[in-house]
Amino acid sequence: MSAQSCWGYGDDNGPLNWHKKFPFAQGNRQSPINIVGAEAVYNPDLGPVTISYSGCSSMSICNNGHSVVVDFEDCNDKTAVSGGPLDHPYQLKQFHFHWGRKQQQGSEHTVDSKNYPGELHLVHWNSTKYQSFGEAAAEEDGLAVVAVFLETGDRHAGLHRLTDALYMVKFKETQAQFKKFDPQCLLPDCRDYWTYAGSLTTPPLHESVTWIVFREPISVSEKQMDKFRMLLFSDENQSEKIRMVDNYRPPQPLCGRMVSASFQS
Repeated sequence: MSAQSCWGYGDDNGPLNWHKKFPFAQGNRQSPINIVGAEAVYNPDLGPVTISYSGCSSMSICNNGHSVVVDFEDCNDKTAVSGGPLDHPYQLKQFHFHWGRKQQQGSEHTVDSKNYPGELHLVHWNSTKYQSFGEAAAEEDGLAVVAVFLETGDRHAGLHRLTDALYMVKFKETQAQFKKFDPQCLLPDCRDYWTYAGSLTTPPLHESVTWIVFREPISVSEKQMDKFRMLLFSDENQSEKIRMVDNYRPPQPLCGRMVSASFQS
């Protein structure tokens, strides 16, 4: 079985082709997309994005069968993204990654059809307006996801502590404590970004996300990427061990949406 069939984007008739089972998959606000730099519209009213992750003390790391996820269990409103296209702060819930089996693929968003080896998603919810993450995830203005591209190059010092912990969650449905990690260290120095209205890229594909995609990637080493590729789609009791690679959704049609840029090309 190929990794893409495992993930659900292989054979259209395959039993794991989950995206066909969700009505939102055929919507006009699906993610990811291919960002065409020359067609993005510079918006001088887009201010800088402010990110603060100082309010979390308890977190866990898990393999959920789609990705590796770091979940923040007791965040408060000090841990938030604000500014830019957002009307008020959105609280951090979790972050996770997408990656490929090789350097030429792995990111969900592409830029001028360029694929990156990986992509980080920091998922935030509108805790000002909604009572829970689950409620917010189904609403048009419920979520804000900050996306950061991973480019292979120098070793990333901040990411190293996370990649060193991946052995603890090698198998599907495994979880471990992962404390005192500030994801601020995973953000690029340059905060130029694109933004557009989109969706979750995993089930149930709710069209509830304001995407903030940073233009500048962060550099990670090939050894660090290889540690992601050692994770498994399989649980510990399965005889067939399927490596977790190519866990990305392909770009979806733009359907007339505008992509705005905080910077001039």
